[in-house]
Amino acid sequence: MSKDKAKEAEAPQEGAEGEGGDAPARKKPKLMVLVIAGVGALAILGGGGAGAFMLLKPKAPAGEHGEEAKKPKKPKKEAGHGGADGKAEPGAPVVKEGPDGVVFYTLPDIVVNMQTADGRPTFLKLKLTLELPNEEMADELTPDMPRMNDMFQTFLREMRPEDLSGSQGSYQLRMEILRRVNLLVAPQKVNAVLIEEMLIN
Repeated sequence: MSKDKAKEAEAPQEGAEGEGGDAPARKKPKLMVLVIAGVGALAILGGGGAGAFMLLKPKAPAGEHGEEAKKPKKPKKEAGHGGADGKAEPGAPVVKEGPDGVVFYTLPDIVVNMQTADGRPTFLKLKLTLELPNEEMADELTPDMPRMNDMFQTFLREMRPEDLSGSQGSYQLRMEILRRVNLLVAPQKVNAVLIEEMLIN
């Protein structure tokens, strides 16, 4: 009987040791899961922070890091008048693509003092657009702007307000300007001169 009691007394102790031995083993997987989850959370937060930093970082202006700033070779091109901010550079022509491959080349406003019979000061303000056959011609026309302005000033100063009255006056003005511009750009040819605005004051 004493041997059986001794075995029974030993058996619970072995079971207790077995349970005690299993307890740390069970805690290890839980601890590993927590460590892995913590590392994963840190990786996600770190990656998100790095991504936000890269996206929100201000862009370097052209010219830094060995890059050359790009110089525009052509006049401003756009869907309407004005550049990206909606305003055209003062004194610069504005180029727009038109239908059927033509290009509209809007000149800066022209203001001249006209001749009058009574000597009263009278001003003519013109806004002209040239219809060009292609964009290459617009590139070639821009360097000739000083000559064109001189031609307009010389020709328009000799006009009188009565020369421009009615549709016949507008038509003759367009044809005369077209003839003079084509002489300037020969051998190339401008398709048409469009009068966008004409004010006599």
